[in-house]
Order: sequence, then C-alpha cells, then structure tokens
Amino acid sequence: MADGGQFGPYQLGIPAGASLAERLSGRLSRLGIHYAWVMLVLTFMTMLATSAAMGMAGVLMRPLEGQFGWTSGAVSGAMALRLVLYGLTGPFAAALMMRYGLRRAICAALGCITAGLLLITHMTGLWQLYVFWGVFVGFGTGMTAIVLGATVAGNWFGRRRGLAIGIMATAAASGVLGFIPISAWIAEHIGWRVSVVPPIALCSLAFVLVALLARDHPSELGLPAYGEIIVMSPPLRRTGAARLSFDALKHVLPTRSFWVLIVGYAICGFTTNGLMQTHFIPLLQDHGILEAAAADVFAMMAVFDFVGAIAAGYLTDRYDPRKLLLLYYLVRGAVLMLLPLSGFSDWQLGLFGALYGLGWIAPVPPTIRLNADSFGAARGPLVFGWLFAGHQLGAAVAALGAGMLRDAMGTYTPAFVFGGALCLVAGGTALLLPRGARLVFGSASATPAVMAEAASVAVPMAAE
Repeated sequence: MADGGQFGPYQLGIPAGASLAERLSGRLSRLGIHYAWVMLVLTFMTMLATSAAMGMAGVLMRPLEGQFGWTSGAVSGAMALRLVLYGLTGPFAAALMMRYGLRRAICAALGCITAGLLLITHMTGLWQLYVFWGVFVGFGTGMTAIVLGATVAGNWFGRRRGLAIGIMATAAASGVLGFIPISAWIAEHIGWRVSVVPPIALCSLAFVLVALLARDHPSELGLPAYGEIIVMSPPLRRTGAARLSFDALKHVLPTRSFWVLIVGYAICGFTTNGLMQTHFIPLLQDHGILEAAAADVFAMMAVFDFVGAIAAGYLTDRYDPRKLLLLYYLVRGAVLMLLPLSGFSDWQLGLFGALYGLGWIAPVPPTIRLNADSFGAARGPLVFGWLFAGHQLGAAVAALGAGMLRDAMGTYTPAFVFGGALCLVAGGTALLLPRGARLVFGSASATPAVMAEAASVAVPMAAE
C-alpha cells in the first residue's frame, strides 16, 4: 500500500482544528498507507449493509405468504418493484454523487433503507409492502449498489483499480449470501419481523462511519489518487443529474459495445438478484429442505463468492476481460440448468454452492473495466449506471416471472433452466465486443474498429 504515489504536502502535518478524516489521513500517511484504502473499507461496509437488506427478499417470501395469505406472484411483484427501482436509480446515482458528493448521497440512501426496513415490520396490507420494500428499499439500495463502487474506484484509485472493484464487489454479494443464514434462522425461530434487525444494525453503523470519515475526492485531503503523483482538482459539481445521465446514454446508444455490455449484464441480473436471490430458498423448500438449511447453501456461496470476486478483480487487471466473461457465464449457465435436474442431495447442493458462489460477482470487474475502457473516465460511471439499470431490469423480470411460473406450473424448473440458457447467450455476446483488450480513447494499441467506436463517444465529450 505504500507504493500508492507521493502524499500531498498537506499530509506532512495535521493542522489545528482538523476533522477526524484529516487526522486519520495524516496518521496513515506517516505509515505509508493511502486514504483510498479507508474509502474502500467504508464503501465495502456500505455495500455490505445494503446488500444484507436486499437479501431479506428470499427470507420474507414464505413468512409473508403464510401470515397474510398472499400468493407468490403478489409478493414477487413487490420484490420486482424493488429491483426495478434499484436498477433505474443506477443511471442517476453517479450523477447525484457528482452533484451532491459521495458522503451526502450515501447517508441519504442508508437512511432510506433503514426507514423502509423499520416500516415493513408494522405493515398490515400488501400495498405497504410495495411502498416500504419496493420504493424505500429499492431507491436506497440503488444509490449504494456497484455504481457506488465504480465511482469510488474512479475517484480514488489510479492503480489497482480492478483489485479495488473486485474487493468492493464482494460486498454486493457477501451481504446477501452471508446474512441470509442469520436472518433465516431468526425468521424461523423468533419471527420474520425480528429478522430485519441485522441489516438495520449494519446500515446504522455504516451511516455513522461514512458521515464521520468519508470524503468525496482525494484532493479534499491534499492527496493524489492512489498510484498517482499529481493532486488533481475534483471535477466541478454540475447540476442536472437527469440531463447528465441522458446525455451519456445518447452518446453511447449507437455503439456496439454498449449493447453487448447491457445485454450481458441484464442476463447477469436475471440469474443472480432476480432468480437466485428471490427464488432459490423457495425452490429448495419445494423439495423439502427447511429454510435455515437452504440458507446454509447461501452461506457456502458467500465464502466462495469472496474468493471468486477478488480473483476476478485480479484476473481482470491481467487478462482479456471478454474471455473472462465467456468463462464465467458458461459455468453459471451449466450449473443453473443442472440444478433443478439434480436430486438436491447434500453433495450436489454443496457443489452447486461452490461453483455458483465463485461466479456470483465475477462478471462485475471485467464488465466495469470494459465499460471504463470503452467510454472513458469522465463518462464511464454514468454509462455504467445505465448498464446497472439493465442488470436490475433483468433481475425484475426474473423475480416476477419465476414467481408467476411457480404459481402456474407448480415448479421452478422452467425458470432455472431458462436462466441457464440465457447465460450461454451472455457468454457468447461478450466475444462480439471490438477486438483489442484496451479500448482507451487514443490508445495506440487499439484496433480500427475500437478507435471508430471511441471516436463516436469522444467527439461529443470534447464538444461539451
């Protein structure tokens, strides 16, 4: 961590009246530790807390159906609404962070999630589930999703960006996978209303730490980005978050890279947040497996997800991300199609948990790198917001569609087999990206096809 470049002169001493973040940065600089790693930890905690809240979907479905008499399709509708808003917030999350700053945006989002979780414990009607879970939790989790990780990595890391994204991405799945067993046990033995306490506690802790320690840009602490030498001024805070987001979309819509990336990422969302996160536990319950035991498979996935996500970040910095996406999606598709055809024995579920866990978040680092390389540092976070929207719209289709299929056919098998087949499509589309591992504007190593796409995006940027 000491090789992250020089520290600014501001860091040579700690001025009187310095904030807690400034004091911590000064002490860390004397140890050769860049404050970017503090921001990584804070972002990790935020994404862990919000993903733990998202993981409540699978835990709550059966208890809500049992207590209120709601159908799987009715409850799935609220879960799908949350996923839709979760995704649609993405294109504007990066712009809102640019406008109001990381710290304000994160704290507002964490407050919204906490309020939604508290309110669902007092609901009495289905419409309240749609408002408290679908709207409150949907908006808050959308603001603190992987778009946040991509923005922090872009602001704070000049080097080791792939590794940083890989570490932060583990939180997005580890919160879901790691806290489902805890909440499922509480729901089964104490009650579903108490099961929301762990994510509420995590969100509250993250809120306090972010409010005290987070900073929007390294220059606020007199620092260059990690791995850089020059202290760069923060970008101007521009008004009109919606205009910024739609301008970015307008300029990338004609490019093949955008469509390839968004199709693949929508299928990624279909098979993770939509299908697995919402319907995996009910699938196992259909085969006589208790909720707590089903949640144990998620715990196994969490362990392998942590390893897989960090490995994916490491590999993304060194190998062709297109080929990595092909590998990840082929493995995911195969295990999804085989799962409903298995006997659901302990060893089969264990093998499934290990393979699916390794690849749960693995497509994220190569997708983020391909997005950044294709569309540049200035527009990349905004474009990734639209990719994230596609991811969550795919998830919403799976969350609602799988529930409706289960009501109509009495089984989840068609939904899981279809999800596996879509993964094979996602793997194939990755190879349709323009050849040339680095798509950076003006790169001497880029192929003519890459340069043509780069020019179509770069020219409008230069004119702004």
